[in-house]
Amino acid sequence: MSSKTPTKRTARITPAKPGTKRRAAIEKRPRATTLVTGGTGFLGSHLVKQLVADGEKDIRVMATSIPDWLVGLGVETFAGSITNEKEVKQAVDGITQIYHLAGKVSREREDAREMYKVHVEGTRLLCDAAKAADVKTIVLASTSGTIAVTEDGELLPDESYPTPLDIIARWPYYASKTYQEMAALERFNGKGARVVIMNPSLLLGPEDERLSSTKMVLDFMARKIGAVPTGGLSFVDVRDAATAFRAGMKKGRHGERYLLGAANWTFSKFFGRLERLTKISAPKLALPSRLAITGSKLVDSFFKQWDMTSPVEPGAIEMAQYFWYLNCAKASRELGFRPRDPGETLHDTVTYVRENFLGADAFGK
Repeated sequence: MSSKTPTKRTARITPAKPGTKRRAAIEKRPRATTLVTGGTGFLGSHLVKQLVADGEKDIRVMATSIPDWLVGLGVETFAGSITNEKEVKQAVDGITQIYHLAGKVSREREDAREMYKVHVEGTRLLCDAAKAADVKTIVLASTSGTIAVTEDGELLPDESYPTPLDIIARWPYYASKTYQEMAALERFNGKGARVVIMNPSLLLGPEDERLSSTKMVLDFMARKIGAVPTGGLSFVDVRDAATAFRAGMKKGRHGERYLLGAANWTFSKFFGRLERLTKISAPKLALPSRLAITGSKLVDSFFKQWDMTSPVEPGAIEMAQYFWYLNCAKASRELGFRPRDPGETLHDTVTYVRENFLGADAFGK
């Protein structure tokens, strides 16, 4: 490695067996050729664990901080930011393929600038550095929300559906992810360069330590949801999404998007399934969408005036009045995407949330 390489090859010391001389065997880690950005997040952690479980050792994980569990996997780690040009260049040194998962999830308009910086500016830096380093493939983690969101629950958008800018422009997260896709397609092209865009719907499943995707399930179980939104959602198991990302690296076509979803359900059906799993009553009240949005904004404004934490999220309530349904036939056809039964995903999500955030006592167990 050059002097600019982010981390030196580390050595693992294997103690000598009893009865032999006290000699240490040096195990050298293979030089990393696969980079995973955002490898400590919900999706990223599952992806990295799957890669390691399949015997891939030539992995470098870039994250803003390095947790102990990641070090324990034996992969190469690099603490750095996707928005730091020097660190990004160091991170791609020697790399041939990249899973780009680094991002920020927020429904707050105050975070718009930061999300744009991470998703758009960070992606531009990564693509430029990757092109200079002769990286062959980037698999980009986007979201189904850049394509599949409508006001009509009868529609099932696929990848050919026009970007609904009039809708997603209201929410900085989805707007920034749309521009991120554009940046990747613009910056990473040319002979031998391949960028594949993956668009998973709401990620559910176990091990969401930051509650980046599963907070709605926690809120339901904590009885914080008082009414049923009029829209619908799509969700997919995070483990199946990670598997699809790996298939995208092998089979995905340059410049193509792939929607990933396992179920398209109304919120009424979703809460009904959670009710059966948790034995917690689902909300019965259904508010008209305009009333729900207006009321939540008034409540939120009142609490913010007094510098208090608002009990409602107007952005989330507004989004829940739309339908986030999708058609994932393309991913099934080209990537072999086969999601597990959504009931299994919900069961595993509930179990994880119960054991890690609420405790068994909350359910009389």
